[in-house]
Amino acid sequence: MWPWGHAAVGYLLYAAYTRVRYDRPPDGPAIILLLFGTQLPDLIDKPLAWTLPILPTGRSLGHSLLFLVPLVLVVAAVTRDWDGKWDIPLAIGAFSHIAGDIFPALIRGEFASITFLVWPLLPLPPYPEQDRSIIGHFLSLDLTSMVAFEFILGFVVVILWWRQGRPGLQTMRDGVVSAWSR
Repeated sequence: MWPWGHAAVGYLLYAAYTRVRYDRPPDGPAIILLLFGTQLPDLIDKPLAWTLPILPTGRSLGHSLLFLVPLVLVVAAVTRDWDGKWDIPLAIGAFSHIAGDIFPALIRGEFASITFLVWPLLPLPPYPEQDRSIIGHFLSLDLTSMVAFEFILGFVVVILWWRQGRPGLQTMRDGVVSAWSR
């Protein structure tokens, strides 16, 4: 799944969560953390596999539940006394990323291709893009039916985000203004 697909799925899940739990749309700071969470596994794995050859593939450590679950639990413990529930948006973002990556394989019944979920206990499946750079990865984008679906989903989610008051936008503006005024 591409970054916008991960962001769209994460936003839909978190928007549903806040609607059911709090009867309101998401708020700004939580959306920033949610969007970070939707990209977190790739932010860990892709640079450390493709730019710095530390990890074996672009789906390894950050995509392993053996790493991701403890990471989310540590964030939950550290942020427990902070104003707001920061662990929930991060968890929804990170785990929706994993769900988005394994969904196509589960639909096709290719269970051997999701062994990255428990890496290093099981060997990693082949990952064809592992020899590319991050820029090369984006330049190789083909408009498959899955990519088209992700673009459409992203467009629908942008409309939803707009209708919900564009949560996160003011938070980002405030952060930029605060950083520039120092």
